[in-house]
Amino acid sequence: MAGKIACFLVLCMVVVAPHVEAFTCGQVQAGVVKCLPYLQNRGPVGQCCDVVKGLLNSAKTTQDRRTACSCLKADAIAIKGIDMRKAAALPGTCGVTSPFKISLSTDCSKVQ
Repeated sequence: MAGKIACFLVLCMVVVAPHVEAFTCGQVQAGVVKCLPYLQNRGPVGQCCDVVKGLLNSAKTTQDRRTACSCLKADAIAIKGIDMRKAAALPGTCGVTSPFKISLSTDCSKVQ
């Protein structure tokens, strides 16, 4: 429950915060919230593909991609019940290519 509340608060901050150029974990977390039903085997992929495509399009620089990778790993650890096989397959499910493998074992510092 606390994790869901934290994600909601982050989502609220992202919505009301002024636009900033740097890619943030808040952007990633706001998207992850929309993917939770699918990633926790509680629903269809739904809007998750739009989220994945949007995040990949927003992560324009190497640092952005490294941030996205690190944030996704942190979220996968913090949010209980995520099916990591579904998470890893999500780019393919959505018809996009990710610059990094979605996995707890990915070394985000090496993402280009």
